[in-house]
Amino acid sequence: MVSAGLEILGLSLCVVGSLLVMVACGLPMWKVTAFIEANIVVAQTIWDGLWMSCVVQSTGQMQCKVHDSVLALSHDLQAARALTIISSVLGVLGLMVVIAGAQCTNCIRAEYVKARVVNAGGIIYIISGLFVLVPLCWMANNIISDFYNPQVPSSKKREIGAALYIGWAATALLLIGGTLLCCSCPSSGNSGYSVKYAPTKRASQNGDYDKRNYV
Repeated sequence: MVSAGLEILGLSLCVVGSLLVMVACGLPMWKVTAFIEANIVVAQTIWDGLWMSCVVQSTGQMQCKVHDSVLALSHDLQAARALTIISSVLGVLGLMVVIAGAQCTNCIRAEYVKARVVNAGGIIYIISGLFVLVPLCWMANNIISDFYNPQVPSSKKREIGAALYIGWAATALLLIGGTLLCCSCPSSGNSGYSVKYAPTKRASQNGDYDKRNYV
């Protein structure tokens, strides 16, 4: 029962983490305009994402433009595109592997093999979390470096967007959930009770039970 509970909890955390990775991948709020000038009245806010750039006007209107060329993007955006997509694919693959080896399914009969399959699914989820962690830390480092670089104009400085925080939360869920799935162990021995049958009582020649049966 403890192993089954760990599997359910770990799989739930990993599924939520994979969904958050997909959400962070699609959101345009990876880099946000930094308001560091003396004038607090800003007419527009710029969002830079993996797939598009958006401009939000002070009136609430938003216009987005998809990136025309992948090669024209910075190296951190290119890496983030590739690694987040790989992480999402690994999340789906890990879900299928864990379901195949879960104790509530009958895809695999042997308990030892089922536990090993669940462990493999946990490793896949851990790799998925590491894949999405690399571009998040890389992009955050570039944003912070440019923010404190005096040679970068104020208009080009950016702050960490909401998509990075969502990605970090997804990474934590994937790593924790994958670790719980790796803790799933095969059940040792047979769980059923051993049944012992008493020897049958012997009858004497005249049909009565032998007195030794009552000793």
